Amino acid sequence: MHRVYISIGSNIEAEKHVRLAVAELQQHYARLLLSSVYESEAVGFAGDNFLNMVAGFDTDESVQTVSAVLHDIEDRHGRLRDGPRFSARTLDLDLLLYDDRIINEDGLQIPRDEITRNAFVLQPLAELDPELIHPVNGQSMAELWNNYDKTSQALWPVELSFTR
Repeated sequence: MHRVYISIGSNIEAEKHVRLAVAELQQHYARLLLSSVYESEAVGFAGDNFLNMVAGFDTDESVQTVSAVLHDIEDRHGRLRDGPRFSARTLDLDLLLYDDRIINEDGLQIPRDEITRNAFVLQPLAELDPELIHPVNGQSMAELWNNYDKTSQALWPVELSFTR
């Protein structure tokens, strides 16, 4: 089995799309570990605020299969891939970590550099698994979050419930 962590984000009908993503992930992967949901301003463009969270799960699927499943879920929820990289999203599912593997091939970058760059990824990941070690820099997610410049990106928790 492989331990996988993904980020879930949306800023178009965000509550609806985040809930739908969690429901589909639960159908496919069964037991999910879920962080709190956080709201943050758009990064890299002017737009509506995002809702973000991190989910973790175990799977026997290959990294390529997990990536394909995430793309399929995004596509079913109206994700457009022909626009600018930084733009509004119905759903953004990013594969952050796959065990402790380091992968840079076939369009996959694991671990994702967003882990150390963006508060909306690092804080929920550190909340979900504070002792998890980043496979490149060797620091725990708690250490990375403790050392993160929290003035660089504002983010605040929001209440969003999920049916299990």
